[in-house]
Amino acid sequence: MDRGGHFPVRQKTGSGSNPVPVHGQSQRTGSGSNPVRFFSDPRSKNPGPVCPVPVRFHNRFHIKIRSNRFQRTGGKLSKLLKFVHRFELLLLTSCLFLEIVYGYYLPGSFPNKYDVGDRLYVKVNSLTSIDTEIPYGYYTLPFCKPLEGIKDSAENIGELLMGDRIENSPYRFKMFKNESEIVLCKSSALSSDEFKTLRERIDEMYQVNLNLDNLPAIRYTYTDGYFLRWTGYPVGIKVGDIYYVFNHLKFTVLVNRYEHDNVVGLIGTGDGAELITRSNDTNSEGYMVVGFEVQPCSVNHDASLLKNIEPYGKYSKPIKCDPSSVAMAVTEGHSITYTYEVSFVMSDIRWPSRWDAYLKMEGAKVHWFSILNSLMVITFLAGVVLVIFLRTIRRDLAQYEELDEAQTQMNEELSGWKLVVSDVFRAPDHPQLLCVMVADGCRILGMAFTTIFFAALGFMSPASRGALISGMLMFYLLLGVIAGFVAVWLQKTLEAGNARGWFVVSLRVACFFPGISFLILTILNSLLWASQSTGAIPFTTFIVLILLWFCISMPLTIIGGFIATRVRYIEYPVRTNQIPRQIPPSRFPSWILVLGAGTLPFGTLFIELFFIMSSIWLGRVYYVFGFLFVVLILLVAVCAEVSLVLTYMHLCVEDWKWWWKSFFASGSVALYIFLYSINYLVFDLKSLSGPVSAIIYLGYSLLMVIAIMLATGAIGFLTSLLFIHHLFSSVKID
Repeated sequence: MDRGGHFPVRQKTGSGSNPVPVHGQSQRTGSGSNPVRFFSDPRSKNPGPVCPVPVRFHNRFHIKIRSNRFQRTGGKLSKLLKFVHRFELLLLTSCLFLEIVYGYYLPGSFPNKYDVGDRLYVKVNSLTSIDTEIPYGYYTLPFCKPLEGIKDSAENIGELLMGDRIENSPYRFKMFKNESEIVLCKSSALSSDEFKTLRERIDEMYQVNLNLDNLPAIRYTYTDGYFLRWTGYPVGIKVGDIYYVFNHLKFTVLVNRYEHDNVVGLIGTGDGAELITRSNDTNSEGYMVVGFEVQPCSVNHDASLLKNIEPYGKYSKPIKCDPSSVAMAVTEGHSITYTYEVSFVMSDIRWPSRWDAYLKMEGAKVHWFSILNSLMVITFLAGVVLVIFLRTIRRDLAQYEELDEAQTQMNEELSGWKLVVSDVFRAPDHPQLLCVMVADGCRILGMAFTTIFFAALGFMSPASRGALISGMLMFYLLLGVIAGFVAVWLQKTLEAGNARGWFVVSLRVACFFPGISFLILTILNSLLWASQSTGAIPFTTFIVLILLWFCISMPLTIIGGFIATRVRYIEYPVRTNQIPRQIPPSRFPSWILVLGAGTLPFGTLFIELFFIMSSIWLGRVYYVFGFLFVVLILLVAVCAEVSLVLTYMHLCVEDWKWWWKSFFASGSVALYIFLYSINYLVFDLKSLSGPVSAIIYLGYSLLMVIAIMLATGAIGFLTSLLFIHHLFSSVKID
């Protein structure tokens, strides 16, 4: 969620109780980066229908051939008509599906209908800052508390892992009831600790995040013909040596009339399909929330006018909300009065489009450039692979088959990949560790593909808070079957069909990457607990994660390993000598070439990596999962080609120790991603303050890098294994 916006003003000017103008300031704005710009007002959208022609259905719809003349012929025309009618049914069903998706917004839920005067519940989320990356609870600052007490909203495991803590707020709205000069509360006199904490949060540029009907509060500023957008609002601002707090909020709620299109359900099988139309009661007029805007102000209220005013009472003097000046200074031993006003505005934004202002991302040309760059790399590597297969290997095979046994014995100077035929399938060092790492890599790669695929379809939109993390966790647990299968199958291949010890291998797969993740998360969580941050995973959530690990992931991994014991393995086409062949010395260490090979896969994703890092650490929105899915496919292709080429090059110099080198030839991309993460920390997150924030950043980066290394390494190893098996299967052995 885009929660990192910052107030775009900060100036060192005068002090005192009078309002301080803050025009023309040029220090940090937005979320540590340029805000999103709109050429026109983004709050005015009315997209057209998905289907170009309205689709109409009857209560009963049958597919049949009406002309018996063509059916009696039994010719091709009858089959053609049947195909046309089936195509019509498919087209109508697809168009109906698109209309349903358009009308009900696939990623989110159904719209909430509010009548005039209905209560609207504003919720608060954690305070966030890109300066520290450590979230804190909303009520850790001296804000007004709800009269009914603080209550947590229902949270999924994804929200808890993201550090979101959604709670109720004291703000009371009623649909289509404009209110102004509402006194929310008057805080008690600020203690020394509260005063110190408030100043620290202002210095660290913390943002207040509010939600209404699952929409985050958003701010707009019109500058130089552009609409600048941020989400949330800052706690306060420092001007000179004086701290000011934003204690008056001007809310604008954008609403639209409630529209509930008919939902068509398709039931029945066979040639006929019955369509039943369901419609809800739409006689009573209602409204939907399609926008939630906030404008913070710093107002110094008259203490004499606040006497005998209860919470939610009306301030007797008009409050002028001027965002260009600040007046409410934070002083130890003095209280702060919080007020607000709310107005409802009819908008032409429809329900499916209400998230467009949040999900709008610029830089589509940059994404296309990244994809075209990746395609160029893939084309080059594909050409190299084609040359290897069509020219080099065929030529080598022809030369070797022309040599008889006497010529082979006489030509001791002969070199090439066929000379390692008796050693190429010799078991590698630490074979079980290799099986475990490849299996975990396949699991992570499968999780990435399924998560990004469903996210590209819209099922994991930011509108569904925490859905992306929850989906990743669910897919990782379920794909334990794949991890156990690959590990045991690969072990059988390395040991020529011996499946003994499959249970131990399955257990090690189930504990390898989850164990590394658990260790890193425990260390980072300890730091967050010590900082009293809401980003710390609650103890109960830790217990839930452990139960998911041992009760779901581990049994599924063992089941996958057991299935692999019943499956055929890859049989080696050649025998292995007992005495290993000596590898000729090379001018340069072979590992230099292996580590350098990671630059090509890194070149296919570094542009997309910048957007992902900005989304995670700078609070920007990332929603171009379609681009990301294409980049992932290109990354798999590049990793496979790089590993194949490097493996063939090693065999040509009679280096038969290809197992681990093929893994790290593509897996070395993780090294460059980690170096890029450090570069991002130094140059893009230079405002990151405190050693705790840096450790948290490096810890999560390390976890991401390990996952990428396992996934890309598995791609390279399996590609090289299949390539070598196919290559030596075509060799004529005397």
